[in-house]
Amino acid sequence: MNVRPISGASVDARVRGGRAGTRGRRGLLALVSGALVLAVTACGGGGSDSGSGQSKGKDAGTTESKQSQAVVSIAPKDGATSVDTSGALKVAASGGTLTQVVVKDAKGTEISGKISGGGASWTPSTHLAASTKYTVHAVAKDSAGRQAAEDSSFTTLTPRNTFVGSFTPEDGSTVGVGMPFSVNFTRGITRPGAVEKAIRIKTEPAVEVEGHWFGNDRLDFRPEHYWKAGTKVTVKLDLDGVEGRPGVYGKQSKTVSFTIGRNQVSVVDASKHTMKVTQDGKVVRTIPVTTGKPGYDTWNGRMVISEKLTVTRMNGETVGYGGEYDIKDVPHAMRLTTSGTFIHGNYWGGGAFGNFNASHGCVGLRDVRGGYDSGVPAAWFFNHSLIGDVVEVQNSQDKTVAPDNGLNGWNMSWSEWKA
Repeated sequence: MNVRPISGASVDARVRGGRAGTRGRRGLLALVSGALVLAVTACGGGGSDSGSGQSKGKDAGTTESKQSQAVVSIAPKDGATSVDTSGALKVAASGGTLTQVVVKDAKGTEISGKISGGGASWTPSTHLAASTKYTVHAVAKDSAGRQAAEDSSFTTLTPRNTFVGSFTPEDGSTVGVGMPFSVNFTRGITRPGAVEKAIRIKTEPAVEVEGHWFGNDRLDFRPEHYWKAGTKVTVKLDLDGVEGRPGVYGKQSKTVSFTIGRNQVSVVDASKHTMKVTQDGKVVRTIPVTTGKPGYDTWNGRMVISEKLTVTRMNGETVGYGGEYDIKDVPHAMRLTTSGTFIHGNYWGGGAFGNFNASHGCVGLRDVRGGYDSGVPAAWFFNHSLIGDVVEVQNSQDKTVAPDNGLNGWNMSWSEWKA
């Protein structure tokens, strides 16, 4: 601090002035003191302003150092509607890497996905459901470990055209070792990969299960060999939102479970007119049968029981045989093919069973009219059979049954099935 000195002459005059000099001294002190106060105040104020400026600069630098350089982007944009169920949802990070992405529907169900590109992007591992609101929370870190987060929400489209799949076997059922899981769609599928991906199958014990398309409206799943007895199968039909063909979306979300029962495979020898019923590889009964007569021979191959009817009508008109027969009360009938092959009770066959072939292509077992006698072979076999049991026909004069004629994909090799 610099204070300008008062000249010597002025001081001497005040001293010489007696009282006036004393007052002068007091005035001098007051003057000097005031000058000091002003100077200190000036220094203090200047120092305070200077310090404040330096402090602001330091805070700004600290704030800047805490700001993450990572930037999270989410598509579609926040609040978007009518969003496509596949391909539209994407999360990305620049200036850093993604560490967390959580996508949930309105019920809180989380959508699985995968971070890829070293943390640069995230995409869902499955399609989204239609007419559904989703929320997205994404977090990224920069090279210094500083986080950046982004939140968004959007709603998927409501389709005008939809499809569903009717399936067999039924939920909660116990079926035979030959039972595939078969789905028939209400619309022809032109994007089979997307549909097949949306049907997930889990088994206990674990076994490889593959799907095979028959045309564009049927998809069957099976393992390489017959199911192991006791296997538990769970199928998730996650078709809601799947675009099966342009502009046509699935609207089905369902879980189906079924259990494989004991292992029963029955082998029909058309030339010997017998059927050996095996359980767990052991023959439990040999039954005399009659199969298709010449010109109406029974299919060869492995056929799966797909339907059980205590009594049914069989009319030749329905299978292209004109008016050759019309039996209104066929007992203990079990379907083997879509085209009309059954293994069933026969009360009109006389002495054909075990001796000669007399049917129009079906496998006939001795029965009584009305099916009331539980002791006849047809009743016994009916009562010991499950949907999904296998009947193998050998040594017939006809060709092997087509794999899609009924649930009979077992007549394809594993390599053909997977192709």
